[in-house]
This record gives sequence, structure tokens and C-alpha cells, in this order.
Amino acid sequence: MRTLYRGGRVLTPADPFATALLVDGDRIGWLGPDQDAPAGADRVVDLQGALVTPAFVDAHVHTTATGLTLQGLNLGGTVSAGDVLDAVAAHAQRLAPDAVVIGHGWDESGWADQTTPTAQELDRAGGGRAVYLSRTCVHAALVSSRLLTDEAKQAVGYDPGGWLRRDAHHVVREAAFGSITMDQVREAQRAALCNAAELGIASVHECGGPGTSGEDDFVAAMSHGPRLPEVYGLWGEVGAAAKAKELGARGAAGDLYADGALGARTAHLRQPYQDGEHDHGHGYLTAEQVTEHLVGCVRHGVQGGFHAIGDQAIATVLRGFAGAAKQVGVDRLRTGRHRIEHVELLDKQLIAQLVDFGVVASVQPAFDRLWGGDRGMYAQRLGVQRSLASNPIGSLAGVGVMLAFGSDSPVTDLDPWGSCRAALRHHNPVQRIGARAAFAAHTRGGWRAVGIDDEGVLNPGWSATFAIWDTTSDLPAVLASDVTPAARATVLRGQEIHTQ
Repeated sequence: MRTLYRGGRVLTPADPFATALLVDGDRIGWLGPDQDAPAGADRVVDLQGALVTPAFVDAHVHTTATGLTLQGLNLGGTVSAGDVLDAVAAHAQRLAPDAVVIGHGWDESGWADQTTPTAQELDRAGGGRAVYLSRTCVHAALVSSRLLTDEAKQAVGYDPGGWLRRDAHHVVREAAFGSITMDQVREAQRAALCNAAELGIASVHECGGPGTSGEDDFVAAMSHGPRLPEVYGLWGEVGAAAKAKELGARGAAGDLYADGALGARTAHLRQPYQDGEHDHGHGYLTAEQVTEHLVGCVRHGVQGGFHAIGDQAIATVLRGFAGAAKQVGVDRLRTGRHRIEHVELLDKQLIAQLVDFGVVASVQPAFDRLWGGDRGMYAQRLGVQRSLASNPIGSLAGVGVMLAFGSDSPVTDLDPWGSCRAALRHHNPVQRIGARAAFAAHTRGGWRAVGIDDEGVLNPGWSATFAIWDTTSDLPAVLASDVTPAARATVLRGQEIHTQ
């Protein structure tokens, strides 16, 4: 099938005046001005002036949790403990008496009164049901009494009030999600992937692993077949390079936790939290474990990677990189394009090591938009100076660190245009980047982050993966605006996976 798309505005380095492109099978057969379009197309689509760009890639997604949030109890708009309890009560009324109430998205850092609901209050709101409500960072949860089992009570991070972190949180999360059937998992994943396609996203990186999602859930996310965004799996389990390969994962990476999250005060910091009674957070890996993991990834030919947010956690991971480089050589290590997720707090010395080891920085610009600046959650946890130094996208881009943008959905919404704008509008002007650099990080950067170099740019002979946007503006104008264009169509290797 040869399809000619004509009469638009095509974003391509091959021809700044291109208004048309020919899709031949799964490849771009030609692009240029309308009047030069080749004859013989089987189908002609009139773009009516629409903007055509490479499709987006979201480099950090949890598809099941995203779908469940889209379909169920989304607490992202709640503004108080009472608001949360009202939402739980309304949702619970629609459920069977033995169902588990699963919700996501509360964030007390933005509430006027930051007191959170207790387990006993959740008991009443849920009508006696088990209630699990993950904080927006998914590194802590509020739970009802039925989930405060003996196992949870004996684990690190337990609190009798029902706000659980660390190991206790992992225990109750596994129990809550264990109530979801595989049919419900697949339905939720499909809802998330359909939503992604509707937003012009052609591929996502699924981050799974112990404490995040089970093996069956992870494998299912990569197995939905055609007419949906392509899913690349990252299995986050230490020392599990061979297992990741067996599961069909791209890497033993993603949410392999070197630390926790700032919102939960579990990110591992060199200096203590401003609001945490001299608490530095928690490191979950040693440099020796990181070294061993990376060497295993090199030997099995898979990508390695880690979740690291705090500067102490990032420093630990990079010491592990240095140890791996001594064993396998720097050049061999660099070719793996191993990655670190989030990298929110780091200085020039740590950034220099990212360059030395060829580390991909998988980052979420929406974190700064939602929690950065001098009054947000970062300022509460870290103080204003560290808040403004966080998520240093401009510094990373300025020295050539490979960037891949994502959402960490459902931590933040799938919103690629919004993520690009957040990179342009960082609270700290020093850390802002330009429109084309931001867009490249959310398109080609996502492909390159999984080792694919011939995607993410509209070039003759390259993959026909693109989105058609309901706007006649060019890329800089779209990103300068607050109006997000709708995707008329999303095309993955010549196949339309979404049409209006």
C-alpha cells in the first residue's frame, strides 16, 4: 500500500519546505513539496494544512497502573483528606462488598492542611473494604486496616496510621494488585495504550519488576499485538539480566530501585530533607551490586539501568558504573546505552560521569512543572536552592547527555506536548532548553534510548512513524502556545494506530 499525504506542513530535516510525504509499506518512500509528489499512490490523504511530525515516545510508563487510573479512582484532583475520603466513598459504592478499592494520585504537598486520612477513616469510607491509595509518586500509600497485615506490620516503613513506605508499602501493594485478574490487567493495559495512541505516542517503555508489577503483568504489556503503540519492556530486578532476556525485555533496567522518591522522603540524599528531621532517605543498592548488575547486562547483551533520584543514590550508581568499566572496559560499557531513570538531583561532577559512561538520562520534565520552583513540593522537602537545582535538563543537554523524555505515568499524565513545554519553561531559566531539543528528546530520544537509531526522524527510507496534528502552526509556535493540538492520526510503521 502506497499512501500519499499531501497539503500539510511536514517536519523533516530533509526539506524545510516539505508539504507531502509518501508512505510505501512501512517506510517513507518520498517527501517534499506537493507539486513534486510521485504518481501512482493507492490512497491520497488531504492534510488540509495540518502539521506532520515524528510520533512521540514515552520513555517511562506503567501501563497497568495507568489504565487502572484512567478507568477507576483517580485522586489527582483532591485537595484535602476529606476530599480523598469522599472520593473513596463514592467509588466504593459501585464495587462489590469483597472488592479492593484501588486508587491513585493523592498529593498532600499541595493541600492547605497536609493531614492525610487514617486507616480507620478509610475503613469507614470504603465500607469495610480493603483500600489501597498510592501517593502520586507511587512510593507510598494510604491503606485501610484490612491491609495492615502482620507481614506489613513487621516490615520497614510500617506506620499504624496507614501511611506506608518502603518494604511495608511493597507488601500491601502486592496484596492489593493481587486482587486484579489478568483479564482486568489486559483491559487496563489496552486502555492505557489506546490513550497513548490518541495523544500521538507510537511507543512506550514499560517499567516493571518486583515491587512494581509482576512477571505476568509485564509480559502481557508487551504482547498486545498490532494497531497499538509498540511496547519496549525494562525489567527492574538486580542481577536479573538473564531473566530480563527470557521475559523478552529490552533491558534489566527501569525501576530497579537505587532509592525511593522525594515526595515519600525515601530518595537518598547527601544532605538531609528540610522537613524530615535530619532524614537522608534510603539507598537500596550498593555500588558493588550496581557493578555486578551492569557486568551481567554487558555479558548477556541487554541494557542495564536504575531508578535513582537523590544525589547520594546517583553517586552510588555511578560508582557502580566505574567498577563495571574496570571489568569490561569503558568503551564496551558505553555501547550498552545503560540508563538512569529520573536523575533529579545531581551536580556537575555527577553529570560529567554520565557523559564518561555514555549513560542515557530518562527524565520527566513534568516533575519540575508540578513540584519545582520556590513553593512546590521540592521546596518543602529540599529548600528553595536545591529545588531550583533539581531536574537539570539544560545542564544535561548542554554537555551532550542523551535525553529521553517520559511521564512515569500514572505519576504524571501521559502528556507529551506538556512535557516538552515543561522543558522549555523550567522554573530555573538556566535549565530551560529549546523547542527542537525538547521535541527531539520526546521523539528520537526515546528510540535511541532502546538502541534504535533509525526512528524518530522523518527521512526518506526511514520508518513511517509519525503523527498528524490538528494545527497549521509550526513546531515552535505549538510549543510556545498553551493550546495542545489533537492528533488526527498516529501512524506506526505505516499502520494507523489512531484516527479521529
